[in-house]
Amino acid sequence: MMDSAATDGNSPTVNQPAATPPDPKPSVLFVCVHNAGRSQMAAGFLTALAGDAVEVRSAGSAPGTAVNPVAVAAMAERGIDISAATPRLLTPGAVQASDVVVTMGCGDACPYFPGKRYEDWQLDDPAGQGIEAVRPIRDAIEARIRTLLDELAVPAKN
Repeated sequence: MMDSAATDGNSPTVNQPAATPPDPKPSVLFVCVHNAGRSQMAAGFLTALAGDAVEVRSAGSAPGTAVNPVAVAAMAERGIDISAATPRLLTPGAVQASDVVVTMGCGDACPYFPGKRYEDWQLDDPAGQGIEAVRPIRDAIEARIRTLLDELAVPAKN
């Protein structure tokens, strides 16, 4: 006589592991006032170093009309093209959808949501600066991005 539990189609299959959903990739939002310099460079570095392992966003509390051309030139020196980036307005939805929110001089303009990781990176504003002044800002951003990747346990591509 057969056990009805083994033939009714409702029994769990033996030797099949339970399906576990993949861990969602972390998302990072970079925020500065105009979303034209620091936050765009940070987003460019994170995209270049993490690839599709991290969802990258950037926004500004009072976005400019274009990305700072000196920031574009400084990033091009590192082989990263941010020339197609456009400044975007910071929205509560962008903050809420992000795991890590990195502010760069936007002060209290960034909404707060419990459970999000917030960091405030004190960096000089590249607006109105020449390439010689922007390079150290760019380099500081790269170092912080590499540290962030380590903290997120995401290996850097190079």
